[in-house]
Amino acid sequence: MTTWIADVPTDGTVELRPDPRALDSLGRNHSLETALADLVDNSIDAGARNVLIRFIRVGTRLTGLYVVDDGRGMTPDSIDTAMTLGGRRRYSGTDLGRFGVGLKAASFSQAASLTVLTRAAGHSAVGRRWVHGDDRASFHCDLVPTAFADAELDRPWAVSTSPSGTVIRWDQVAGFPATDDPLQVRTFLSRAIDHLRGHLGLMFHRILAAGDTRIVIDVEDVDGGVGIPTEVGPLDPFGYPKPPPGWPRTLTADVGDTRLSITCHIWPRRSNTDEYRLPGGAENRQGLYFYRRNRLLHAGGWEGIHAPDKKLQLARASIDIDGDVAGIFTMNPEKSRVTAGPDFARAVTTARADDGTTIADYLQAAESTWVVSNRRATGQRRPVVPPGKGLNPKVVREIVDELPQINDQPLNILWAKFDNDDFFEVDRTTTTLRLNNRYRAAVLGGRRGGLNDAPLLKAVIFLLMENVFQGAILGARDKDNIELWQQILTVAARTELASYAGRS
Repeated sequence: MTTWIADVPTDGTVELRPDPRALDSLGRNHSLETALADLVDNSIDAGARNVLIRFIRVGTRLTGLYVVDDGRGMTPDSIDTAMTLGGRRRYSGTDLGRFGVGLKAASFSQAASLTVLTRAAGHSAVGRRWVHGDDRASFHCDLVPTAFADAELDRPWAVSTSPSGTVIRWDQVAGFPATDDPLQVRTFLSRAIDHLRGHLGLMFHRILAAGDTRIVIDVEDVDGGVGIPTEVGPLDPFGYPKPPPGWPRTLTADVGDTRLSITCHIWPRRSNTDEYRLPGGAENRQGLYFYRRNRLLHAGGWEGIHAPDKKLQLARASIDIDGDVAGIFTMNPEKSRVTAGPDFARAVTTARADDGTTIADYLQAAESTWVVSNRRATGQRRPVVPPGKGLNPKVVREIVDELPQINDQPLNILWAKFDNDDFFEVDRTTTTLRLNNRYRAAVLGGRRGGLNDAPLLKAVIFLLMENVFQGAILGARDKDNIELWQQILTVAARTELASYAGRS
């Protein structure tokens, strides 16, 4: 019988250097938006007042991306620390950085080549480059000539890099469209900039609203100059004009040496504002909002307090934390999520406001506010047939949220091949409104079609015609309306088709 030994003995040490291919695994959980947010964190930590995100287009193809700031910049010694995997500078009490891998993880999640060019006041410009790939055999970082670093820093940016500043350059960006099709590139840029505005505006809304930092996005065509810049505005998830009476309230609880404060907000009603809707939709944004040093880390979700519920989408609660707390909070390296530990839900159930309000009281109040406001909003509106196939899910969700539904078959709006030039066909037997496929390419403007394409057209058609699918029979007025709509819409469709044929 062997004896259990409490302490494990050792017999010396051996140095085990990491495989250089470890770089390939960095930042796997990043999206373009979270990766760029991590770089903006670095700019803010460097005292930047202005940050520029620039897409680079050569001909019709996207080839690179820059992040430029007017912060303190780095000396030759500090840039080496910044480019070291896991290298951790001295973080101040207000810094957003934390793990020492943010720059590398964010960059390598999106690009094969990371170049940092920087200038600190009173120092020469300096540059370093990491390129990762299957052929990397060491952790040697490329030195960038001073002349090139100067040239990049002194380009006519919309942000001053003198006497100090930093330029981050990404090349070989994996997520860019691998095509020269100008329409696809424009579509990608439009969506990317829109998503960036939403994500950065939300994550940095406190900092942007305070005027501490300004974030701008633009596109440079190397043959045609720089386009009109887009400024990122604050997107405050608590930006309602007037709260319900008695709210918000702050609940507190002690967990060991940690004081947990939860500021519980209730939106007075649904809203069409960007602040209420938020990227991803209001229903998915109910719940907890964790902040660290005025930077939003986590936007929505109840973390074990309660299951998501449509009736709770007016409820949003903010919690300010200063970092990981054992058993309560853990922040992921991408700074895109906070995981609440087992002690968190228990602490929340004991939390109380000064007037004795509990988390259960808060959730009940939020649900009651939803029920009352929803009844008020939809009670006087005419019920509609439920939306079905062919409509974009976002449009379906909006119709369901805004209009009472008849308990009936859903209305499908689908493209089909016709034997004539009519624009649409009403089929009450299958509750389907068919659109003539002859006009589809013109309606889409050459874009690729799909089941849920042409969301604007289909939404308008739904609102115009859904009532003819109600009831057991089609009345004389409905028949007259269908004939009128057919005549006008068919002429409009033929005109659109002729215009499209002339363009192509």
